[in-house]
Amino acid sequence: MFYTSTRDNSVRVTASKAITDGISPDGGLYIPVEIPALSADELKALCDADYKERAKKVLGLYLTDFSKDELDYCVEGAYKEGKFSSEKVAPVVKLHDNVSILELFKGPTCAFKDMALQILPYLLTVSAKKNLKDKEIVILVATSGDTGKAALEGFKDVDGTRILVFYPVDGVSPMQKLQMTTQEGNNVGVCAIKGNFDDAQTGVKSIFTNKEILKRFEENNLVFSSANSINWGRLAPQIVYYISAYCDMVNNGSVKFGEKINIVVPTGNFGNILAAYFAKEMGLPVNKLICASNANRVLTDFIQSGTYNRNRDFYTTVSPSMDILISSNLERLLYILCGRDADVINDWFSQLGDKGVYTVSDDVNAKIKELFVAGCCDDALTKETINETYNDYDYLADTHTAVAINVCNKYIEETGDMTPVVIASTASPFKFSKAVLGAVETDAKDYDDEFSTVAALEELSSLKAPEQLSALKGKEVRFDKVASKEDMAKVVFDMLGI
Repeated sequence: MFYTSTRDNSVRVTASKAITDGISPDGGLYIPVEIPALSADELKALCDADYKERAKKVLGLYLTDFSKDELDYCVEGAYKEGKFSSEKVAPVVKLHDNVSILELFKGPTCAFKDMALQILPYLLTVSAKKNLKDKEIVILVATSGDTGKAALEGFKDVDGTRILVFYPVDGVSPMQKLQMTTQEGNNVGVCAIKGNFDDAQTGVKSIFTNKEILKRFEENNLVFSSANSINWGRLAPQIVYYISAYCDMVNNGSVKFGEKINIVVPTGNFGNILAAYFAKEMGLPVNKLICASNANRVLTDFIQSGTYNRNRDFYTTVSPSMDILISSNLERLLYILCGRDADVINDWFSQLGDKGVYTVSDDVNAKIKELFVAGCCDDALTKETINETYNDYDYLADTHTAVAINVCNKYIEETGDMTPVVIASTASPFKFSKAVLGAVETDAKDYDDEFSTVAALEELSSLKAPEQLSALKGKEVRFDKVASKEDMAKVVFDMLGI
């Protein structure tokens, strides 16, 4: 299995090289030259396997330059007993009727990013041994909240690596901020920037491809990589949990084997739903991929119209991990749908960089509409959905999952499509306790202290907050620096001492 770049069809690299690089030198994203197939018999066999065995099977189809022992080492280390609070790692629970919830927040940072970022350090260290000679890897991350903490936790004190995280100063929840700024580890660094997630993401991408910066890294025996979903090593593990969810739905009777499902994903950067697309293309029986957005509805508008336009108001919402106007992983989908024409991708994304807008061809637009359905909801509807879901089904959803539930409900109501549904639940409600408490209890007291809010939500719901969140109370803040987006490269140099 080889990988090419969305910006240059002549590129051919191994999986380990793609993971080590993070992003192609031409600025494109690495993508497999072909999508491997999973036969019906292979899928049926996975129904009898546990999560780790499912991961080994799926990842083995993509990471073909990893030996069986290397893959076993990565998977066993990432998903070993005690790292996730559920024995199933990513359990599926029934919400109502034909709607199930895929709970992806059972990991150490209580967000779906753990599913990939617990295994990425293993994948990267194995890949580095194959591709780098005694160089230290610098992981550079832009985060809208959850990726930052999950990456920091995954890479803390991993030999041969350093990790630096940038987050928008006013664009994450108080709990997300605490998780990052109190991070332990001798190889970690965190900095807030004045701007939004798109500013952080654009800054990181520009640093990756800046020749002067790369030269300075070379002189100091350093090399960049990424823990964002632009790195194939981040995206590939996410394919696993959609296949695993289908197997679990077959096992619990929610769906008959071979019957199609709909998958609903709350997404801003398009990585999580792109993983579901890859699962479908591998042979997972999927009817519709339903893309759920918050008030920053750039993906909804694109899927419905074929025009991507980031020239719009940016909203800071109660679902901050989706507060994104430049959805990086969309590039991978468009590359496939346009017939893997790198010239077309270069043209569209040059237009996005220069003018902030591009329109795909009619045939690509038709393919998108055949595969995807899109919907969105604002903060008021998000909170209303949290309230209704809790009162009607005794299920406490976080602000991102609620967006997906709302869009799912509207889709079923408008279409009458009764295909069994699985909704990706991306975070613990206790990471967004103020918004969730205010939604469930409309006259809730407004606490100044985040942990008083958590306690009130615990009392109201009779649920216990994850210990790793409660343990942040009183923890020393290590990282309080705030920088302008123009100074991000300088911050990197300062943090690394070069």
